[in-house]
Amino acid sequence: MPDMTPSPADSNERSVREPAMAATPEHPPQPVGKIHPQPWMTAPETRALLDALTADGGEVRFIGGCVRDSVLKRPVRDIDLAVALPPQQVMALLDRAGIKAIPTGIDHGTVTAVVGGQCFEITTLRVDVETFGRRARVAFTDDWLADAARRDFTFNALSCTVDGDIYDYFDGLEDLGHGRVRFVGEASERIGEDMLRLLRFFRFYAHYGRAPADPAALAACRAWADKVETLSGERVRVEIFRTLMATDPADVFELMQEHEVLRHVLPEANGVGRLKMLSWIDSRAIHIDSVAPDPVRRLAALLATDAAGAERLALRLKLSNRQSDRLRAMVAPAQAINPDQPDKETIRALHHLGARTARDLALLNWADELVAAVRLPRGRNHRWAELLHRIDAWQPITFPLRGRDAMFLGIPPGPRMGALLREVERWWEDGGYRADQAACMERLRSLIAAGD
Repeated sequence: MPDMTPSPADSNERSVREPAMAATPEHPPQPVGKIHPQPWMTAPETRALLDALTADGGEVRFIGGCVRDSVLKRPVRDIDLAVALPPQQVMALLDRAGIKAIPTGIDHGTVTAVVGGQCFEITTLRVDVETFGRRARVAFTDDWLADAARRDFTFNALSCTVDGDIYDYFDGLEDLGHGRVRFVGEASERIGEDMLRLLRFFRFYAHYGRAPADPAALAACRAWADKVETLSGERVRVEIFRTLMATDPADVFELMQEHEVLRHVLPEANGVGRLKMLSWIDSRAIHIDSVAPDPVRRLAALLATDAAGAERLALRLKLSNRQSDRLRAMVAPAQAINPDQPDKETIRALHHLGARTARDLALLNWADELVAAVRLPRGRNHRWAELLHRIDAWQPITFPLRGRDAMFLGIPPGPRMGALLREVERWWEDGGYRADQAACMERLRSLIAAGD
């Protein structure tokens, strides 16, 4: 596990843009802590990549999230590296070692290496010469401090050597230990360079922050909030979904609402209380295998809109067709589902909605009850949990008839066919789903004869 020694806690006496320890050629920056070898650091894929990148004696460090999360003893998902080598040389070193190299952003110094099926992002140290919102004109450098100074948050500017020595130029370790999400440099300036950083602030605060949030960052977010609307839907969706997957996302969306940010990101949002209750249910209240935090369901909990509004939001955020359908089904449910309805109605809802949509609606309806009541009656939460178990145990039942059966009896495709099949299906449901194909065909014949 990581064992790190933080730098002295004197950041309040310095400009946040100033490095934690002034570096000069005579006194180069020194490591301030150490990460002991981690499985992700010593894995054969990682070692093969490091051997390739250091073959000519160049320096390579792990950078950003993998360092940050190792310090916090959290799982490391993505391994990013930084090098003081031009991207073309990085490509040549990888090619020499037989490692697949993809020039994913070579103009900005980024190369993706694929080793044993695992992807690593390698970025050349750089400085921003000129910024254009989400884009920048960069110059490559061999200055680790200059590269750290262009990053977004102090704890994302952390780097460590292949031996685990941590370099911390802006008191990122201290901020990490205290749950402070703080921009490197002036918050307003950093957001102005890249508007996505505004949403990233709230996302990182949701996962790493502790109250109170940095006032300078909040003031900058409020000042720039209307410019969020210039971001692409895909970028906004990614940040919203990642924020929604925090343990208690409602507090962060409430903060966004308080500082006039949420109305520019999700003007349809009006359900922070329901999101708070839903996230309590799906992450702490119950232990049911089928129930886990889900960004689309949590998004639905935030919304106060209709089916058309859900459709517009899905288009704006570039949701997939499956995600759009789910969101619309939750915002404008076609069937009711709750612990009070008769078994017959629950089965009917399951038949029409399917287990996943029924589960989504049950969880949202449970959250609504918790918002409306300070305290639910004794045993009420247990009844909601029982309903979820019933949903899990339900086995789909297929209606025996299809359009071709009606065509066999001389009914052409069209509104009349649909109406007849729906009427037979209601009869089949009322009979407890027991009638077989022959019985349903006989019922269809009788309806056709009665109509003729």
